[in-house]
Amino acid sequence: MNEADIPIDIHAGKLQDWLVSRRIVNKNWHLNVRDVRSKISSALTDMPAHDGLVQLLKGAHINYFHCQQIIDILKMTEADTKNVFGRYGSQRMKDWQEILRLYEKDSLYLAEAAQILVRNINYEVPGIRKQIKNFEQLAEEAEKKIEDLKRSENVVLGEYHTLCKQLGIAGENIRQELVVKVGELPKMLNDIAGTVSALKKAIELYSAFLGNEGCLPILRHVASSGNTTVYEFLYSEPPLSIEEPPVKFEQKEKEQAPVGEIDFGDAGGEAIDFGDAGQIDFGAVENAEINLEVGDIDWGAPEEAAAQDGNEIDFNISLEESGIVVEGDGNAGGVAKGDEAYTVCDSPVYREKFINELLELEAFLKMRLYELSTADKVQILSLTMMDNFPDHDTKSLTQMLSQVDVVYSQINSQLIQHLHRIKHSAKYVDILTSKLKQKLLAIDKMKDTAKLMKEKTIAFRQQGVDLKPTLAKVIEQTKTLQGQIEKDISKRYKNRVVNLMGANL
Repeated sequence: MNEADIPIDIHAGKLQDWLVSRRIVNKNWHLNVRDVRSKISSALTDMPAHDGLVQLLKGAHINYFHCQQIIDILKMTEADTKNVFGRYGSQRMKDWQEILRLYEKDSLYLAEAAQILVRNINYEVPGIRKQIKNFEQLAEEAEKKIEDLKRSENVVLGEYHTLCKQLGIAGENIRQELVVKVGELPKMLNDIAGTVSALKKAIELYSAFLGNEGCLPILRHVASSGNTTVYEFLYSEPPLSIEEPPVKFEQKEKEQAPVGEIDFGDAGGEAIDFGDAGQIDFGAVENAEINLEVGDIDWGAPEEAAAQDGNEIDFNISLEESGIVVEGDGNAGGVAKGDEAYTVCDSPVYREKFINELLELEAFLKMRLYELSTADKVQILSLTMMDNFPDHDTKSLTQMLSQVDVVYSQINSQLIQHLHRIKHSAKYVDILTSKLKQKLLAIDKMKDTAKLMKEKTIAFRQQGVDLKPTLAKVIEQTKTLQGQIEKDISKRYKNRVVNLMGANL
């Protein structure tokens, strides 16, 4: 087989070692290349205007083969400086010819070209590809984040609408709607109280079990009389008037009156001043000495007072004849004030007692239902001493239990709880309003974040697209350099075919 037909296969990663081992380049070649690079930098500062030079120098690392092309262009631009001996008088040409000479000494250019080739194969091309892949990955993560934000936004929006639905408001003017909704609370409580009458049988059964007709007093009262005031529950008669504490939703406290003054309300905009010392001046009482012993009361002279009227008081007239009616002891004809003015289901204290009695009755019915559903019913009935109670069975107990559950679920519903707290705590309406507004703010924030993520997605993808031309150009330059190196080495070995292997581009 002819030697010229045997190819020379060189691994691209070991090209520099191969050149050194064949004594083509010097082992310390990198020490001399610095001077060449310095001269190239100086020569590039004085270049003629030529489109070929612009394209050649654009984004390329100048090497020996570029220098050859630069000289070819300078032969055209500097042709007028050529003398009869074929030499150029242009300093530009002299500088680049000197650079070529330094490159060709000890094949320095081949060692540098091999270094550039290995660097492009191992670092430049993989690095740009990694950047493109990283931008694509960032864009995908941003898109995934947008989808997550959209799902979270739907969840929070669903929670907002659910809470608004529970409160029975539209959610347009949250605080005002809640304040208006509190006005519907009395009717709601009265409707709930109307269902308590269905628990009379269950109450009687529990009363028979305890042997106490006074058990569950609040449930009994509401079942028979409805959602009356606490006053009527306590004193067994309705009040003449009700002065329920007003519901105040103002956030700002009223201004306090100055020290030493008492504000009696609207008195023409003036406050009554009792003096600097806070004492009350009743005016001067002339010739009035008051010297009373402790426990003595001076009633004046009754004889003189009677004489002035001209009539005497007859203390022997009976109460019936005088037309005066004396009320009995107790609170007959009283005024319901404070907590007594609230209804039983509205008062914080009695509402809790009402719920506790419901739970107590529910627990009894569940236990009784369990006893009746047990296999050995006779023994359990004798143990629980229920034989003398009114007739009842599993069906009737189940119905009683369902009625208790209905009342409990209504009085303990989310809407009733929220409205009750709003009415009895002015700050709760602000807390609830803030909670709803926070959900809206969270939705707006997620929308803004999603918008930002969308912009980042576009930017990441654009950066990846912008790097692709750079990658293509680096790959093209690397392949060109690879061919130039293969051709140069081939000349040194009688034009044998040279293959640089491992250059996966």
